Amino acid sequence: MSTTAQARAPLATPEGAANTPDRVRKTGARRFSLLNVLAFIALALMAIGWLLPFLWAVATSFMTETDAASGGTWIGASGPTTDAYQTILAQGNVYIWAFNSLWTSAAVTFITLAISALAAYAFSRLEFPGKSFLYGIVIASIVVPPQVLIIPLFYEMLAFNLVDTPLGLILPQVVAPAMVFILKKFFDQVPIELEDAARVDGAGRVRVFWSVVLPLSRGILAAVAIFVFITTWNNFLWPFLIINDTSLMTLPVGLQTVISAYGVQYAQLMAQAVLASVPLIVLFLIFQKQIVRGVATTGFGGT
Repeated sequence: MSTTAQARAPLATPEGAANTPDRVRKTGARRFSLLNVLAFIALALMAIGWLLPFLWAVATSFMTETDAASGGTWIGASGPTTDAYQTILAQGNVYIWAFNSLWTSAAVTFITLAISALAAYAFSRLEFPGKSFLYGIVIASIVVPPQVLIIPLFYEMLAFNLVDTPLGLILPQVVAPAMVFILKKFFDQVPIELEDAARVDGAGRVRVFWSVVLPLSRGILAAVAIFVFITTWNNFLWPFLIINDTSLMTLPVGLQTVISAYGVQYAQLMAQAVLASVPLIVLFLIFQKQIVRGVATTGFGGT
């Protein structure tokens, strides 16, 4: 055989070697599909574990007090009824409390977002004396339980005559070190070249922050705003301590004042829980994309 013919002859390969890449791809695809199935099953079980107590609460809220106290079926021996909701709506200022929760949560969210964004941008872009020390305090504040600060905050509000006032309710809730940390990490990833280009065009630091950084941060700002709003809406301890006037109470606190003289009323208790959770469920359905994106990018669900 000539040299040319030998060069043209195919190289000998082990049997089945040509199919090795295909086998690897198929094995990887099967493994990936199996992981997807297992992850779906795990998430489905977690969703069911969350959903069953909520469905039980909803079902109990539509029972009579006799059926709820006797631990009857999900429907109840007497059938569904709205007596618990009618009693709560008749005895309490639910609409006023819901409005108070709405505007209080909105105010806390706006102020927290403004303070956190400005502080995070300063830590990310500016150099000033004590920067590392102050940022260390912010990080350390994240692990401090809010309950530890309840008594000092109450005495502080008492000293400023802010007990039983809207300002006393709002101001202690606007400091959120975790949000400063999250926004700072995001601002670190914003290309500095964009800010340099704006400064070359004559923009100052405030104009750069307002016109360049904030528009690029709409997604993270929306996620932080949603988290702060939900946290403020659910907050019970501080509004319970600082507010005595029923006209200033938030929904979680106000619903607890609807107390019957006949002991624990399970149907009414579950109706209170459902009424307090409905606005948050509606909020999640409206902003679920932003919430999921926020969990994925802010560190709540990993980085």
